[in-house]
Amino acid sequence: MSNQYQNIKLEQHANGVWFLTLNRPQALNALNSQMLNEISSAVRELSEMDYDHAKVLVITGAGEKAFVAGADIKEMSDLNSDQAKSFAEKGQSVFHEFNLLKIPVIAAVNGFTLGGGCELALACDFIIASENAKFGLPEVSLGLIPGFGGTVRLLNAVGIRKAREMTFTGELLTAADAKLCGLVSTVVPLAELIPTVMKKIEMILSKSSVAIGLSKKSINEAADLEIEKALSNEAEIFSSVFESVDSKEGMQAFLEKRKPNFSGKY
Repeated sequence: MSNQYQNIKLEQHANGVWFLTLNRPQALNALNSQMLNEISSAVRELSEMDYDHAKVLVITGAGEKAFVAGADIKEMSDLNSDQAKSFAEKGQSVFHEFNLLKIPVIAAVNGFTLGGGCELALACDFIIASENAKFGLPEVSLGLIPGFGGTVRLLNAVGIRKAREMTFTGELLTAADAKLCGLVSTVVPLAELIPTVMKKIEMILSKSSVAIGLSKKSINEAADLEIEKALSNEAEIFSSVFESVDSKEGMQAFLEKRKPNFSGKY
């Protein structure tokens, strides 16, 4: 099944457990449009299976350096504001598909989990992280804002003040700090990451699948009462920043591997 994908791997483990591996290790698993399309296709494949064949989805990153180091800046640097809005809406829509799955979606996070990667992890039902994981939304360093649901889901995960601090500074959190603020559920040594995830899955599979599915539905509906409006607003603001001088300078500086010279001008 994974043969049809170029940027991800979708593999079935025993007892209806599936692993979706973000598989661009040469680019630190950076998200681009093709990867987003493949994630969406994989999730829809699973959504069409009955419970006996798909009981849990685990999302992880290839290699030890990164879960996802962010969105593909090279691709983003060529976007105008209309294209940027479409790109944001695409990422938001793909990540929302995790919520629509009736089965639990667990992020097994290793290494850098930045920008779009952090937003992807936030869209999962919960996060188990290795000790080497680093979390952050550093978009302001590029003259941008998070656009795949980060400003919305981070607020729900860590509260308004920590969400402001993380997005305003672009500061990275260690796995331990991410656990302290409620972003991460569990932190373990890298070698224990997948075994810990599997132990958690064993606990889940011993419970009623109907009750778990309905619990997920109830939690998501409570959390999502205003999320559609909030995500639409985020996409609008994300697209507007692409008209700024700072966004062009920030992305160009990143690609040229130099410090940006922000002017504070649109």
